[in-house]
Amino acid sequence: MPRDYYEVLGVEKSADATTIKKAYRKLALKFHPDQNPGDKEAEEKFKEAAEAYEILGNESKRAQYDQYGHAAFRGGMGGGPGAGGFHDISDIFEQFGDIFGDFFGGGGAGGGRGRSRSTGPRRGSDLRYVLQIDLEDVVEGAKKPIEFECEDNCEVCNGSGAKAGTGRKTCGTCGGRGQVVRQQGFFSMATPCPTCHGAGEIIEDPCDACHGQGRVQKKRKLLVNVPAGVDTGTQLRLSEEGEGGYRGGPPGDLFVEMRVKPHRQFERNGDTLFSQIEVPYLKAILGGPLEIKTIRGKKQIEIPPGTQPYNEIRIPKEGLPSLRGTRIGDLILRAKVVFPKKLKKEEEKLLRQIAKNNGEEVSEGKSGLFGF
Repeated sequence: MPRDYYEVLGVEKSADATTIKKAYRKLALKFHPDQNPGDKEAEEKFKEAAEAYEILGNESKRAQYDQYGHAAFRGGMGGGPGAGGFHDISDIFEQFGDIFGDFFGGGGAGGGRGRSRSTGPRRGSDLRYVLQIDLEDVVEGAKKPIEFECEDNCEVCNGSGAKAGTGRKTCGTCGGRGQVVRQQGFFSMATPCPTCHGAGEIIEDPCDACHGQGRVQKKRKLLVNVPAGVDTGTQLRLSEEGEGGYRGGPPGDLFVEMRVKPHRQFERNGDTLFSQIEVPYLKAILGGPLEIKTIRGKKQIEIPPGTQPYNEIRIPKEGLPSLRGTRIGDLILRAKVVFPKKLKKEEEKLLRQIAKNNGEEVSEGKSGLFGF
């Protein structure tokens, strides 16, 4: 299980954006590959910090993480659930080059690597949605509408950020590097370019729809087919229904995770259901028919004679279907034998006679249990 992102960056959950950025800069400097050549452990910590900052440094993704934790995202580095989609260290340099430029001279996102920020198409992040369903939905399956917000490629400009017929051009201030280097004595200091703000390119005529960002926030509505037999933790993968790609890149996937709500009557263990039924004491003694409620509706069963309190009665194929296969589980009923608080006189008389015949000593008359 990946570590808590706030713990990774060493900040409180109430930390503001500036504090989070400073914490990441500090870790990125400490574990940067140029500072730790050949150190695999430092490289993993460098990736871990970048994954944490990718989430906590983005307002909308941070809100999802605060609500659902790591379950809000899937993919990322090292098998973790990060949303950044980093495949190697170069991806980190490309995405956070403006941060590295503050403390690595030479004008490169990777510290002397001489790279400009990537401007090509890039796949969108995978997203995760937690869907609450009722136990009844598990029986036959269901279609459930979901709604969520995510970033998407601006369709008007196809992610370029520029109006139709125009485009981006290389920044004349930084030459497309996204950084400017200032010499101070024996030291050189690289800072984000004040003209293009680290992008390496400028847009002279921004798109009206996205204001030059190339990205827009969209509200998505989907209808999810929930198959019969799902359980809490079951995940459905909806290909290319996640966050939109960057600059015409493909969208990520959406992973819908099931959460089956607790039921008032039934408990679940795999495909077996458990429930408690009330059995009148005479029916428990003598046996007889009894109408019960199953997950599929009402059903009449036969109570065996001599049923004791907490005896179990198994009803075949009244449980839940298997997610993989054709098997249907059973319903197991726990008997709760119900005794009356008061008896009719004739009923009491008969019971006293039975007790006498069996040699049982019982209380007498009106001072007895039933107040007669």
